[in-house]
Amino acid sequence: MLSDQNEAVYALYSEHNDWLKSWLRKKLGCSHSAADMAQDTFVRVLSAAPNLFTIKEPRAYLTTIAGRLIIDNARRKKIEQSYLETWSALYGEHAVAPSSQDLVEVVELLVEVANLLEGLPEKPRQAFLMSRLEGKAYSEIGEILGVSVSMVKKYVAQALLHCHDFMKT
Repeated sequence: MLSDQNEAVYALYSEHNDWLKSWLRKKLGCSHSAADMAQDTFVRVLSAAPNLFTIKEPRAYLTTIAGRLIIDNARRKKIEQSYLETWSALYGEHAVAPSSQDLVEVVELLVEVANLLEGLPEKPRQAFLMSRLEGKAYSEIGEILGVSVSMVKKYVAQALLHCHDFMKT
């Protein structure tokens, strides 16, 4: 016998899965991707464990989750593409490409870093990236951002503190 929550999940799935796949197919242009994304949407619903009895607009709820998954997927593909372009630029076109497993691990790490840095205001994020990734001097960063060197130091310190606080949680 199913619990009330399991019955609610079953009802949500059986009543809205086909509609959600159709909505996703229109957004993504591919029935296979739509089916995968619909499945991911329901997995997210299950992992969030909301009280499904309180959802007044199930289709709006599902499209919100699916829309966020589409954005996450697009961001992940962009990061993966950037990584592969950087790999090619660093090692040349004739270098052996990273393995699928290595690619997945690196992209997952880069997505985490992107999510972490997304929580920062724009100037501290830019200062941190220019300092740590591009190796720019604080004076050069200050010129680019239109701030003093001491402000660049504060921005980088703010970013480092943000990263430290994030790692503690």
